[in-house]
Amino acid sequence: MTRPVLASGAIPWRLVDGEIMVLLIHRTKHKDVSFPKGKVDPGESVPQAAVREIEEETGLGVALGANLGTVHYTMPGGGEKTVQYWAAHVTEEAIRNSSFVPNREVEALEWATVKQARKRLSYAADRDILDVFVRLSEHNALETFSVILLRHAKAEPRSEATPEDRLRPLSDAGEDQADTLVPTLAAFGPARILSSSAERCLRTVTPIAQHLDKAVRVYDGLSQDSWEAGDIDALRRVIGKVVRRGKNSIICTHRPVLPDAARELALATGSLTGTYLREAVELPPGGFSVFHFSKTNPGAGILGVEVYPVKP
Repeated sequence: MTRPVLASGAIPWRLVDGEIMVLLIHRTKHKDVSFPKGKVDPGESVPQAAVREIEEETGLGVALGANLGTVHYTMPGGGEKTVQYWAAHVTEEAIRNSSFVPNREVEALEWATVKQARKRLSYAADRDILDVFVRLSEHNALETFSVILLRHAKAEPRSEATPEDRLRPLSDAGEDQADTLVPTLAAFGPARILSSSAERCLRTVTPIAQHLDKAVRVYDGLSQDSWEAGDIDALRRVIGKVVRRGKNSIICTHRPVLPDAARELALATGSLTGTYLREAVELPPGGFSVFHFSKTNPGAGILGVEVYPVKP
C-alpha cells in the first residue's frame, strides 16, 4: 500500500479593525484558492514544514499557534494526502517584513473575512478546517501561548568522572538530538527558555537558545535534585510564573519531574487533570509536548496538547 503524502500548513490570521481576517493564497498552477500548505521534506518535521511552507508561499514569518487538526483526502491523480494545520497569528512586523512577490506557484495573496473565505475556498477540506478555526475564535482561543515541556536529550550514565548526577553531560547522541530539535522547537516561536540547573538540561537547550539568540533562565526548582527533595513548591512557583507571563516558553527538565510539571500547568490554568497529562509526558530523551493556552484567558484551561517523540 502506498503511504499517504504528508503535508502541513496553517490558517494565517490577523485582526483588522477588530475583525478576524484570514490569508488565502491564489495558486498559479492549480488555479485554485486555499490556505498555505505543502509537503514535508525528507528529514523535516511536520511543524517545521508548516512554517517553511508559509514563508515560501506568502513571504511571512510566523509561529504556530493552536492545532486545528488533520484532513485526509484523495489527490486528483490518485493517492492519499494527509495535511496537518495550525492557526498562525501574523504580526504587523511580519507583514512589514513580507518578501512576497507573485510567482509561478502563488499569483496573489488575499486577506478575507471568514465569511468571504468560506465562499472563495476551492476545497471542502479547507472549509472544514476553517470551521475548526471559527469554533476556536468563538471561544476566545485563537490568541494563544504555548508551553513546551522538554525532556533533556540522552545523557552519559553516571561514572567516576561525574559522580554528581547534576553534572552528567549529554552523550554524543544527545548532542545530536539537541541540534536536531532546533527547527521544530523554533516553529512554535519560543520567547523564553527555562531549564533545570543540571548540565544535561542546559546542554539540551543551548542550541535552540543560540539559534534564537536568547538567554537560558536557570531554575533549581526544575531540577531532579529539588524534586527528589520534595520541594514541589519551587516547581509550582516556576510554572506559575510561566503562566502569568503568557509567553511561548520552553521548559527543559527531567523524566521524574515531567508528570508534576504537567500537573502544575493544569492546576495553574484550572484545567481538569487526567490520564492525558501522564500520557503527554511519557517521553523518551529529547521528546517534548506542547501545551496551548488562551493568552487572554489562561484560566480557560489547556486548549490542546501536541506530543513529539525523539525525532519529531
